[in-house]
Amino acid sequence: MTRSLVAGGAGFVGSHLVEALVASGRQVVVADNLCTGRRENLARLGAQIEFLEVDISDEEAFGSAARGQFDEIFNLACPASPIDYLRLPIQTMMVGSMGVKNTLDLALANNARYLLASTSEVYGDPQVHPQPETYVGHVNPIGPRSVYDEAKRFGEAMTASYHREFGLDAKIIRIFNTFGPRMRVEDGRAIPNFIHQALEGLQITVAGDGLQTRSICYVDDLVEGIISMMNSDSQGPINLGNPEEISMLDLAQWIRDLTGSESDIAFIPRPVDDPQVRKPDISEAKRVLGWEPRTSAETGLKHTIDDFKLHA
Repeated sequence: MTRSLVAGGAGFVGSHLVEALVASGRQVVVADNLCTGRRENLARLGAQIEFLEVDISDEEAFGSAARGQFDEIFNLACPASPIDYLRLPIQTMMVGSMGVKNTLDLALANNARYLLASTSEVYGDPQVHPQPETYVGHVNPIGPRSVYDEAKRFGEAMTASYHREFGLDAKIIRIFNTFGPRMRVEDGRAIPNFIHQALEGLQITVAGDGLQTRSICYVDDLVEGIISMMNSDSQGPINLGNPEEISMLDLAQWIRDLTGSESDIAFIPRPVDDPQVRKPDISEAKRVLGWEPRTSAETGLKHTIDDFKLHA
């Protein structure tokens, strides 16, 4: 039986990945320090998984906790929303540097396959649209978002170096905006914000003029892409996301309609270094993995809204 370690497995995306791995027959160990993850995300799995409450950035603690043979390591550990990584700037940089190194060392010791979940944020505020994997980005290295952007860029460099230096089967994916059940109301990203505000009858707050665009991918589709990448011969990086683009204003209005809300739209100041556009070129994912999103944005939004209603 394949034994898998999922770092960050109690988080939004991580918990969906853990469920899919368990369903595939793998033995799964989750490592998470719960700074943004939640145990309840994994509650339905019960004793089917092993849970390690540990910070992967702490070499000694992680080395003591992560025992036994692993066949594959998925590293999704990192605060992923601006509110979280601005609240935890040093921790974010440490998990993107020492956390990546510690998990890579574990993979090397076990001769395990390794996957780093990187992000579209490595492209910064892009000057190329849509963004192919060959684009090197347009990033402010000292801005407030740099704690996340540069941590992920460093993590990619470390992962690629372990592949070149040691021949480790180490892979990189770049995740674009993803949504679905289990998103935290307080994580500050647009979709959970808009849904919460619409359901509560609050003003729906749109940053700037709302004309900035994102491409939103349903979490089940993303998880399929992650597993396909781990099972592939590719090292990447490979973009995983939905190439259908929507403005933030249109998204807010759409969510208001889907919830039947009468909330007003209000405009608030736009965050520093907030990208104007974000859209993946997924040609490589189609060619190498045979992957592309299958869930429509409307279907995904309805599932997510239902989840918010259930946990209101």
